[in-house]
Amino acid sequence: MEMINEASCDHCTSCSADTEEQGRQEHVKRALRLEYLTVSWNIVEGIVAVTAAVLAGSVALLGFGIDSFVECASGFVMIWRLRAETARRLTSQALDTLEHRAQRLVASSLFLLAAYVAFDAGRALWSGERPEFTLVGVGITSLSLLVMRWLARAKRRVARQIGSRAMEADAFQTTACVWLSLATLVGIGLNGALGWWWADPIAALVIAALVAKEGVATWRGEHGCC
Repeated sequence: MEMINEASCDHCTSCSADTEEQGRQEHVKRALRLEYLTVSWNIVEGIVAVTAAVLAGSVALLGFGIDSFVECASGFVMIWRLRAETARRLTSQALDTLEHRAQRLVASSLFLLAAYVAFDAGRALWSGERPEFTLVGVGITSLSLLVMRWLARAKRRVARQIGSRAMEADAFQTTACVWLSLATLVGIGLNGALGWWWADPIAALVIAALVAKEGVATWRGEHGCC
């Protein structure tokens, strides 16, 4: 009787492990879909923003558009990391190694984003370039606020579900895009209403500092989702 109970327990443990693994795979696939959507949106957003910036001569909008392409780097890293997990069954050690590499690469993309935003903001302050109003630019940045805010929240949720520090850092980068969209809109509005052309680059410098700080935390693994 004891042998039957032990066999039954072993069977239940195996079923539980399989169910847990299936649940994780579903979360990973959802994370992968979110990353594909992020990269696709950033490419479209970047093309529209850069085109509108060139036509209107808007420096702030041009920087916003180029930022969209820079932010794709983190998305491509996470696509690589998530596809690697879905393609084969990884041991715990192999998964930890993969996650660590992805974490460092996402941190590098955060440093890249912070460096570009700081450079672009510093150049705008030095030259005194004023953000110009463009209806298309206002439309794409406003839409970006909504799309990226939703993506950031969805990514944070799935990051907790799969216990991924790299995914959490990528969610922060998506949040940074929300801040940049808001800064661009505010900069264009304040320049048009009050002539405060410096508001946009000042806000961008603050954002760059926050992104750089997050990059350091990500590189060191100082996240609590796991």
